[in-house]
Amino acid sequence: MKNNQNTRPIEVVLFDLDGTLVDTAALILASFRYATQKVLGYSPPDEQLTDMVGIPLDYQMRVISPKHADELVRVYREHNSIVHDELIKYFPGTREALDTLQAEGMRMAVVTSKRREVAARGLSRFNLSDYFELVIGSNDTDKHKPDPEPLLLAAERMSVSADQTIYLGDSPYDMEAARAAGSIAVAALWGMFSRERLRAADAQMELTQIEELPNLVRNLNRIC
Repeated sequence: MKNNQNTRPIEVVLFDLDGTLVDTAALILASFRYATQKVLGYSPPDEQLTDMVGIPLDYQMRVISPKHADELVRVYREHNSIVHDELIKYFPGTREALDTLQAEGMRMAVVTSKRREVAARGLSRFNLSDYFELVIGSNDTDKHKPDPEPLLLAAERMSVSADQTIYLGDSPYDMEAARAAGSIAVAALWGMFSRERLRAADAQMELTQIEELPNLVRNLNRIC
């Protein structure tokens, strides 16, 4: 854990979606496997398929096959929509953590590399939508994580400075975006990436379970 140099109270908690608020590991992997097998005739190793989770899907597909990227995206999204509600899972303790933050007056928003409407579907699957003032998706910005633009837009729309926010995410792209924006980068260790990858991406703080989040926010505001 790296020292937090922030001296302003935290007013907003920003969340990544996949691997942070909802468990989409099985959903993402199944959709990648299906799309690559159908379009390319083979499926790359799982490690390659999941390595770029956290950046927009079309970017990922261009890396896998520039020639077939558009078709890969189309087939992925079609399959993902069909199996979405079956394969998406709930992280135990999420609602309790959000309840506590809300009761203590903390404002919250989601910043994801998914399209906004798909993110909204994932949140509504577990009745999480009402906790968040807004959702920033990939269709809201020209640049995407690890660029800070999505986090800066969220802060702007919430009428706070980025250094009055923390960003909880499970990917190295989340950590890089948070650091670049001036938000506090908090690693969610229950997601798809290892502690080592997140530390290498300059995570400032780590949580092993989401129930620890309210206490982390209290401690940050206590030392401001």
